[in-house]
Amino acid sequence: MFGWMTPPQLKGKVVLMRRNLLDLNHWQQPLSHDTWDEVTTKGVTCQLISSTVADPNDESGTRGLLGEEERVEHWVLHLPPINHGDTTYDVTFDWDVKKQGIPGAVIVRNYHATQFLLKTITIDDVPGHAGPIVFVANSWVYNTNKYHYDRVFFTNDTYLPSEMPMLLQPFREDELRILRGDDPRQKNGAYEEHDRVYRYDLYNDLGDPDHKNPRPTLGGPDSLYPYPRRGRTGRKPMVTDPTCESRNVLPVLQQFYVPRDENFNHVKKADFTAYLIKAISGGILPLLRQQFDSVSPREFDDFEDMYKLYEGGLKIPDIPALDELFKSFPPLRSIMPAGGDFLLKMPMPHVIKEDKLAWRTDEEFAREMLAGLNPHIITRLNVFPPRSTLEGYGDQTSKITVEHIQHNLGKLNVDKAIDAKRLFILDHHDNFMPHLLKINSLPNTFVYATRTLLFLQDDGTLKPIAIELSMPLLNDLGTKVVGADSKVYTPPSSGSESERAVQDTIWQLAKAYAAVNDSAWHGLISHWLHTHAVIEPFVIATNRQLSVTHPIHKLLQPHYRDTMTINALARQVLISAGGFFEMTVCPGEHALRISSEVYRNWNFTEQALPVDLIKRGVAKEDTESPCGVSLHIKDYPYAVDGLAVWSAIETWVDEYCRIYYPCDDVLRSDVELQAWWKEVREVGHGDIKDQPWWPKMTTLNELVRSCATIIWIASALHAAVNFGQYSYAGYLPNRPTVSRRQMPEPGTKEYKEVETDPDLAFIHTITSQLQSIIGVSVIEVLSNHSSDEVYLGQRDEPKWTSDIKAKKAFEDFSQKLIDIEKRIMNMNANRQLKNRNGPAKFPYMLLYPNTSDIDGESATGITAKGIPNSISI
Repeated sequence: MFGWMTPPQLKGKVVLMRRNLLDLNHWQQPLSHDTWDEVTTKGVTCQLISSTVADPNDESGTRGLLGEEERVEHWVLHLPPINHGDTTYDVTFDWDVKKQGIPGAVIVRNYHATQFLLKTITIDDVPGHAGPIVFVANSWVYNTNKYHYDRVFFTNDTYLPSEMPMLLQPFREDELRILRGDDPRQKNGAYEEHDRVYRYDLYNDLGDPDHKNPRPTLGGPDSLYPYPRRGRTGRKPMVTDPTCESRNVLPVLQQFYVPRDENFNHVKKADFTAYLIKAISGGILPLLRQQFDSVSPREFDDFEDMYKLYEGGLKIPDIPALDELFKSFPPLRSIMPAGGDFLLKMPMPHVIKEDKLAWRTDEEFAREMLAGLNPHIITRLNVFPPRSTLEGYGDQTSKITVEHIQHNLGKLNVDKAIDAKRLFILDHHDNFMPHLLKINSLPNTFVYATRTLLFLQDDGTLKPIAIELSMPLLNDLGTKVVGADSKVYTPPSSGSESERAVQDTIWQLAKAYAAVNDSAWHGLISHWLHTHAVIEPFVIATNRQLSVTHPIHKLLQPHYRDTMTINALARQVLISAGGFFEMTVCPGEHALRISSEVYRNWNFTEQALPVDLIKRGVAKEDTESPCGVSLHIKDYPYAVDGLAVWSAIETWVDEYCRIYYPCDDVLRSDVELQAWWKEVREVGHGDIKDQPWWPKMTTLNELVRSCATIIWIASALHAAVNFGQYSYAGYLPNRPTVSRRQMPEPGTKEYKEVETDPDLAFIHTITSQLQSIIGVSVIEVLSNHSSDEVYLGQRDEPKWTSDIKAKKAFEDFSQKLIDIEKRIMNMNANRQLKNRNGPAKFPYMLLYPNTSDIDGESATGITAKGIPNSISI
């Protein structure tokens, strides 16, 4: 009758990803010591924290009771996987719910030498608790000696600060202090790989003054160059200029600090490294000119020569420098091509896949303003001739006259065409005019400020009817811009066959100059500034001010995945001094200064798609429309698809937020939410904090619109301007990034070349061969969907919340996106919607939500479709 009494126990499952044995980033380190650590240490342990019973050892009586430190079982029986994957382990807790209460958090300690990615801990059968208790982590856990605090993870329950169980509140506050880096040990100095600190800094790491290649610091209260904030790295200052941060020697393979959980996971890192190495093989090799010029002359011979990049590649010579590179980083040998291999047999860009000449048509040129790489710049023309808003540059009014365009307006005159909302403009004149003198002082660069006028035809397509190329008109002393020296070009319409051939080439060049403006604006503003740069302050503020248990943190967190890491990489190799952008795009070293001036006028509220469309005059308010607007261009793929996606996002956000904020008073009293929004405005975007358009965050409508806008920017807007890069601009004649000489004038040798060899004249004007090879290599990397992509309407963690109402709202959101995707596919198959495919026979798919495998194709690689949750590339 006497026997041992088994104490009450709770059985749990721990899901994690161990560091891969083949991790490319740890190739120099020995294989895992985990098995030895398991024998000589406690291994990995979990310790429950009660949410309902106070810890008697806590003097304040405000912290939950701690259970025993329990060891994760059978670690040595699960060898680290060769392939990336999750592993599940058992853990048993001696825990009496009647005495110790309901667990609400858990402390995880790692006594191994190597880190692991903790996914979830699940306890299924908990007396008195409906359903399982799930602790969601998705966090890297290093050896416990790396931390001066405990790693605490909460359940997937959602709490406003005022609703958090009292005994868990101190742990919630501790975690936020850790992430803010409030501890003196975290505020100063360089951060380590395992650190989890989110702090702000200026863009003072783009230049290299120690090697005589400085760039101005962007951002700061006294700066001439306002800019969003970036994440702090804590690197040492430059010697020459201590206000600038030093840069790493190996800019790609040795990345500087970002908070550990913001870094790429192993799968994404392997994908990105593979793509990047391919780009290096296309970027490093051409730069070794003394060897490479013998097989790759610096100019393409003709368009057929350009096609070799996609149809056969360029043969690589034997290059001794590669052997040194392989010695310093052995894994490259198995990835990078060697002497005798063929370099850069690139995928065929979609824009020339079906028809190599379609890009040259006026219809395709115009269609891409509605369904291309930069589809949210075109505006409706309200006044003729087009006006300028520049001050201090003299008269910049357009020189386009009625005579230039009247014959292309059908039965309408100019005034009636404007009244009928049939005239539109791609206007980059004011964007570039103030900077042209500096830009054109760069080697091999000659850029115009352009205006492109378009007419909306009866079949719904746009026809370009005039392109104006302008240069600064200087005073007699050459010291001040007093106006614009402009010339207008129109489509060829008359003359002999030879005359029309010359006119056609001149018109093609005019379109190329306009495309150079648009390409530069796309890369610098539409893509980098208006998605990557402006979102990073939201990422930082959310992690600093909103607990992981906060509903808005749970809402927004998926849309921040990998953003800080990709931005850090961009600062190293893309937008830095001498980086890929400066090497291949026309503003060159002036690029970031220009983006700073644009940021000065950035307006967060105008990033909401309906607001943007109305502001550009391509839509009007319409209360009867589901999205509140109706389009003036009915067949506008970006806007049509975007409005459907926007509406689904805003509805989902509205339904979700109303679960937690039944009235505005609850929102106003949410201390974390108010601190978050205050920090976004006053610190993250502190250089424009006094702008009157900032929402006050006092009403639910303001919260819903703000969160919907954040999600839109990070998901759909970024997808629209990023994942079509290779498909449209992988063939540089379609989207040249540089123009190198003036428009040929009669009587010059350049004009003679237009008459005798028009294709070569075009090639000699646009992006050079070296720039093309490097640029195409880079945008191939940037256009790829990774194998671990998580798309809009999906979650990488199914147990992200325990809230049934929130789950149901998200399921409805996902289903709406599936329906939207099917509807887009049907529209793309409708031949009456000519802007959907165009002469290139390339359907507009960039705003496919890609929530399901409808067409049976893989979503990995260059697909030119799908909306990832976040800015992750």
